[in-house]
Amino acid sequence: MREIITLECTVCKNRNYTTTKNKKTHQDKLEISRFCKFCRKHTPHKETK
Repeated sequence: MREIITLECTVCKNRNYTTTKNKKTHQDKLEISRFCKFCRKHTPHKETK
């Protein structure tokens, strides 16, 4: 039941990362602080479709 999701930078709106998550156990949207190579700093990344 794990599905592939895309993470998007909240500052520059670029889609930088992909990861998997179990949608049965975590229904809310994932938000992680990751390094954005376009902003060249750590920024929050949110789950997108």
